Amino acid sequence: MANVYCVSYDLKGDAGDYTGLYDVLKSSKHWWHYLESTWLVAVTDSPEELRRKLAPHKRKGDRMLIIGVTGDSDGWLPEEAWDWIKRNVDSLETRTV
Repeated sequence: MANVYCVSYDLKGDAGDYTGLYDVLKSSKHWWHYLESTWLVAVTDSPEELRRKLAPHKRKGDRMLIIGVTGDSDGWLPEEAWDWIKRNVDSLETRTV
């Protein structure tokens, strides 16, 4: 069973410097990237395993949070973003478009 993690970051280099990191995130069976510095990824990895896969692509001073996505959600996103979340995250109750 896949877990959905929110991967949020503050990267210090140019976007082009992180192709490898983006490739790791896109290698997930299902991924979501509607916010500039945030991805949701559905993977069978633990947070630690995902961090180890991403670590070779980080630069000095970068910051990253990997946290499980469960429970309620709300915010301002396009309908297709909410559709992805609804399909991939269990027990989401509310949303605002």
